[in-house]
Amino acid sequence: MRWMRSLRWMPTLARCPDFMRLAIAIGVAAFCAIGLAAPLLRAQDSAADWPMHNRDSAGTRYSPLADIDAGNVDRLRQVWSYRLQPGDFRFATAGGAAEVVPLVVDGNMYISTQTRVVALAAETGEEIWSYDIEGGGSSPRGVSFWPGDATHPPRIFVTQGRNLIAVNAITGESSTGFGDDGAIDMTVPYNGVPTIFDNVIVVGANTGELPGGPAGNTRAFDARTGEKLWEFQSVPAPGQPGNETWLNDGWRDRTGTNVWGWHMTVDEERELVYMTFGSAAANYYGGDRPGANLFSNSVVALNVRSGEYVWHFQTVHHDLWDYDFPAAPTLVDVTVDGLEIPALAAIGKTGWMFILNRVTGDPLFGVEERPVPAGAVPGEWYSPTQPFPVKPPPLARMSLGPDDVVTAEDTTPEHAAACQALWDRDVFHNAGPFTPWLFHEEGDRPRVTIAFPGASGGASWGGLASDPATGHVFVQTKDNPLTGWIEVRGENDDGSVRYDRVSGTVGGFAAPIADADGRERNVPCYKPPWARLTGVDANTGDIVWQTTLGTNDALPEGKRDSGGSGSAGPIVTAGNLVFIGAATDARFRAFDARTGEELWAGQLERMGNAVPVTYRARDGKQYVTITASDTVVTFALP
Repeated sequence: MRWMRSLRWMPTLARCPDFMRLAIAIGVAAFCAIGLAAPLLRAQDSAADWPMHNRDSAGTRYSPLADIDAGNVDRLRQVWSYRLQPGDFRFATAGGAAEVVPLVVDGNMYISTQTRVVALAAETGEEIWSYDIEGGGSSPRGVSFWPGDATHPPRIFVTQGRNLIAVNAITGESSTGFGDDGAIDMTVPYNGVPTIFDNVIVVGANTGELPGGPAGNTRAFDARTGEKLWEFQSVPAPGQPGNETWLNDGWRDRTGTNVWGWHMTVDEERELVYMTFGSAAANYYGGDRPGANLFSNSVVALNVRSGEYVWHFQTVHHDLWDYDFPAAPTLVDVTVDGLEIPALAAIGKTGWMFILNRVTGDPLFGVEERPVPAGAVPGEWYSPTQPFPVKPPPLARMSLGPDDVVTAEDTTPEHAAACQALWDRDVFHNAGPFTPWLFHEEGDRPRVTIAFPGASGGASWGGLASDPATGHVFVQTKDNPLTGWIEVRGENDDGSVRYDRVSGTVGGFAAPIADADGRERNVPCYKPPWARLTGVDANTGDIVWQTTLGTNDALPEGKRDSGGSGSAGPIVTAGNLVFIGAATDARFRAFDARTGEELWAGQLERMGNAVPVTYRARDGKQYVTITASDTVVTFALP
């Protein structure tokens, strides 16, 4: 019966058994397989669908649907929801909540719940089939869809630690023929969503953040058989490009330097996959890894079929701040000085957007290597310069001085006084972007380094959306500084001194305010806004608009438009709308893509902490869906 219910996946499939009986009768069973493959492949190109994590291989998150537009978006209403797990379930994410991006193909929605893969009717949320993940622990970020070919039905792929699991998208059964009864061992865990191009599956790696451990190499597998196709060495060995950036054999047994973000981007025409790498481990002390440390903090282009290196661009040399580069870039074709250029835009935790020629990796608007200050931590290696894009300007706070501390006009007199006391007590040290960590010797009164935008600030895994019609790119950023200093933390296994960062002020730089219910909540001590949504014109590198994202109801009336967001990102539609649900006030918002004006805000029960999606269901209506902590929530016009 489950098989019969799942035939609603695609009308053509419902007729396929009749074709098969005919084919068997005339001895040409391949006829049905060929007839099946064509509509499956077309489904991936449908304007109605959201078939990939970022909707398309180019990572645009752009939907051509325009039924919901600036004139009617304020009429959106919630129409159904689907609970992923019981209320006390804690997902395997930093915040313990799901970050699932649903996929929608031909009216079916596919999601992961960490213990199951589920197919839902996209217009009602009705469950069609469910596949149990033995032992649980599958990706809390979502699944991938492969449309199949002439001999294989479509498949849903999901990661579970080291396992890559294939599920028949029609029946909800294990996909026989892929690996060992529908699963393969990737050898290194990955918690993101596999990237699929043609019959190639590309996965990143989740490694620890200690100096030694498994390599953070990117790997590719055959979507039909599970056979390994290639592996890219993210920390180059001797003889490989980039090894010269690891001095004193710092490349040996080095972990980190991995694609831990949720997805990658592919230029289908040029067959290039673009990967964004995190920093090398350990995060805050790199005396054992002198040099710039490629390919950490870089966007790297490979041939997607062979894994052959094409080019790279590094955004942070010898990272000491955990300034990972997690989000997949977005591809956008631009016109610069009358010349059409295939480009990509990429942004990480530093809050700088890099707009590059996606064929060569060259910056379109210039990147300057500017001198940055060195620290005094024993044995540390400091890069004398760091890359600063000329355009766009920074999209997050980069520095802090005494004039940046909040005043009573910004928050409240009590909060401002507490913040000033923190500033005076901790003697915060900031020397602008790439401020080095101060060294604290035993017995000394520590001074506190404060780094902006912070290891969880800037733009994290949420990433970008781009509109191919205008060349505009949209991103949310936040200011969430990291504080602390470096001190001796014991000995390494080889007897050498081990250094690491010690946290400074809890919560970065914040002080409590009592809300209307009397509960104390930490509120930042630096001037708002604390989170932004920005539109950038990739044709010029200029900011088109920038607006505050989120409110803070701990503040008095009239001061609450201060910003507050998590890490999730936006999407954009042909209806000139940017949708985003990352705000900490648990509101799902729509902005005018042309002006940045907020047009609608729907209240969620919990924070929306995933990239939203939009699609047209079988009933002909356009829907917008977002995962709010533990529930998939869907909106539509009346």
